[in-house]
Amino acid sequence: MSKVRVHCFTISADGYGAGPDQSLENPLGVGGEKLHTWLVSTRSWQSVHGQSAGSTGVDDDFVKRAEVNIGANIIGRNMFTPSRGPWPNDDWIGWWGPNPPYHTPVFVLTHHQRSPLKMEGGTEFIFLSDIHRALAEAKAAAGGKDIRIIGGVSTVRQYLQARLIDELHFAISPVLLGSGEHLLYGIDLPSLGYDVAEHVATRDATHIVLH
Repeated sequence: MSKVRVHCFTISADGYGAGPDQSLENPLGVGGEKLHTWLVSTRSWQSVHGQSAGSTGVDDDFVKRAEVNIGANIIGRNMFTPSRGPWPNDDWIGWWGPNPPYHTPVFVLTHHQRSPLKMEGGTEFIFLSDIHRALAEAKAAAGGKDIRIIGGVSTVRQYLQARLIDELHFAISPVLLGSGEHLLYGIDLPSLGYDVAEHVATRDATHIVLH
């Protein structure tokens, strides 16, 4: 049976998964890129981006786990584009260029309709407005494999509050953002049935896995 998983979702020490004021210049909000030092230094991340260097060990192991048995992905519109409201045009194809790193169907949550966008390498962006419909279509597209909720914060929060996530891995980065998008504010994880299944600290992050 397929699972719904979140992997490598990084938050600051004060709980923010993105900084304020997302823009073309600051895709993760102001200061948001500081969260991901642990991630971008790993060999697995470097390999995906055409580099041969990078660290191994615990951080790298968590990055590897994120890629196992994934058949479809779900993201929020803010992860796809900095624009808001009706689509200004159809020229924007995402932050990743013509060959995004997903290589699966990717369901993009948005209130504004747009035609599917087929990319190189097997990635196809499909635009839907409802989290339940997106999950149902992702499961159908995944062919028995797992569905990964990539982000951003609002998308993960919606699926958490609906108790639709089976496994959540987040990494706490030792930085403070002070403002932005808070991952867990107002969410009672124990009442939703979640518990800590794993926890391990490295120099650059504390990894927490919830089931």
